[in-house]
Amino acid sequence: MVINEKIVEYTKWNINHMNSYNEIKEFILSKPEATLDFPFGEDVSVFKIKKKMFALIGERNDLMMLNLKCDPDEGAALRDIYSSITEGYHMDKKHWISVYFDNSVPENEVRRLIDNSYLLVVKKLPKKDQTSILIKI
Repeated sequence: MVINEKIVEYTKWNINHMNSYNEIKEFILSKPEATLDFPFGEDVSVFKIKKKMFALIGERNDLMMLNLKCDPDEGAALRDIYSSITEGYHMDKKHWISVYFDNSVPENEVRRLIDNSYLLVVKKLPKKDQTSILIKI
């Protein structure tokens, strides 16, 4: 397996906080039935639930970036509060946000945003799939 240099760089960067690639990846993959895929190349990690994307980790402007699904009103409020949260890069600007890891967004807020993104996608799945996932939470 080829280890991408950027992923190694992310891992070394701020390892004591949830700002490291491996810690974020571990948290995301702890969600029931979450999977990891690389449809855009080995330097972009795409996390899915039942083949539906709910998170993406990449790099932009020399910072690790996490794209997450988000309620439009909450996304607007978050962009007002945090300069490191923007409209989703290369995503639907209304329903996705990008979180840039410059240490300005608290770890508990990042975890909450990941949880919300996951649940927003689960809620759009067929009832049978929703039930099979929600009983594991």
